[in-house]
Amino acid sequence: MMRSLILNGLIGRFRAVAKDRQAAAAVELALAMPALCLFIFGIIQVGYALWVQNALDYSVATAARCASLNLTGSSCVGNTSQVTTYAAAQSGATVDSSAFTYTRTAACGCQVSASYTLALDIPWDALSVTLTSSSCVAPPPTKTCAT
Repeated sequence: MMRSLILNGLIGRFRAVAKDRQAAAAVELALAMPALCLFIFGIIQVGYALWVQNALDYSVATAARCASLNLTGSSCVGNTSQVTTYAAAQSGATVDSSAFTYTRTAACGCQVSASYTLALDIPWDALSVTLTSSSCVAPPPTKTCAT
């Protein structure tokens, strides 16, 4: 008898808790928040990757153009390391000059290429993507590519 009263009391309390909807929003938020955070951080990292890709595109195009003009006194004229250092300086991102390569004997003219591995900081996952860019500019008829 006493046991059935206790059991009926517990069942009654469980029914009361099951009917109470005051904390439903908090539970739903707790279930959805990890996916929302992952989605938001992913969007931020993809935007950052696109920005770095744009910086690589701009820097290789600028460095190839500067090397093809071969102007005296220019900061990209000289040896290969000066062209790659100039490209890194033009990028606007934290890309080291070792990510750039310069080929003065390419069939298309003065070629500057870049390859940069970007680590994406997305929670719960370690991803990286390799960004590449290349630009080749033919020098004017009276000039040659920077050495």
